[in-house]
Order: sequence, then structure tokens, then C-alpha cells
Amino acid sequence: MDTAGDPDRLINAGLCGRWHDRARLDFGDGRAGISLFDAEPRALPYSCDLLERHPDGSQAFIPMSLNPFLVIVAPDDGGEPGQPQAFVTAPGQAINLHRGTWHGVLTPLHAPGLFAVIDRIGDGANLQEVRVTPFTVHPFSG
Repeated sequence: MDTAGDPDRLINAGLCGRWHDRARLDFGDGRAGISLFDAEPRALPYSCDLLERHPDGSQAFIPMSLNPFLVIVAPDDGGEPGQPQAFVTAPGQAINLHRGTWHGVLTPLHAPGLFAVIDRIGDGANLQEVRVTPFTVHPFSG
């Protein structure tokens, strides 16, 4: 999620661009909630040994700074994470993880690690964690 390109519409007497409906919020039950997360910054190279997913709801991570952060995702492979992929967001870019997407923990690369998170609030366990063989994400070039 970002503000690349022209906004979908102008609002507030033409003084505000709106990039409309940029995340698919998907909840099996419960409701959408907004929480604030403050994660410890990490550095590259980064060693990852834990992936998680949320079977009952999507998650949107919106940084409250213009600092990029590391995102690690993996496809599902028979109930376990498949081959992980990593990328670094653009400054100020947000992400939306679809329900059930395997992903690494929130990994800011700079302080502050403050994020608004929109996700499912409700009863039941909405977290599955899996320890994986550690792999290292190296600095990206370009």
C-alpha cells in the first residue's frame, strides 16, 4: 500500500488525495481493530528462524514513520511455510498480509519501530507459529 501515482479522488475541497480501498480486510469472524506496535529495530544481515500466520484474519501494517522495514513472506506448503521471500518496503509504504499468509515477525530496520496495525480482534487462537531452519536475509542492492 502506498501513494504512488495519482490519487483515486480528491476530497476536502480538493486539498487531500485519497488512494481508496488499498487493503483487503478479511476476517473469518470477530471485528477489525487498530492496535499500535513498537518493535525493536533489527539490522541486515538478519537471521530469521520463526514464521507465523493468522488463519482467522488479515493484517495491515502501517508504519508511523517514513523508514523502510523488512518483510518476509512464504507460501503455504501443506500447512507449513514454503520457500520464504524477503523485501524491504519503500519509505512510508504499508503492507497488507492476506489471511493465512506465512510471514516473519515485524522487522523495522530503523527506530522508531512504531506501526499502526489493523487486524482481527475476537475470540479464539488466531496465531500459528513455526520454527524454521534459520536463514539469513542479506542487504539488498539497487
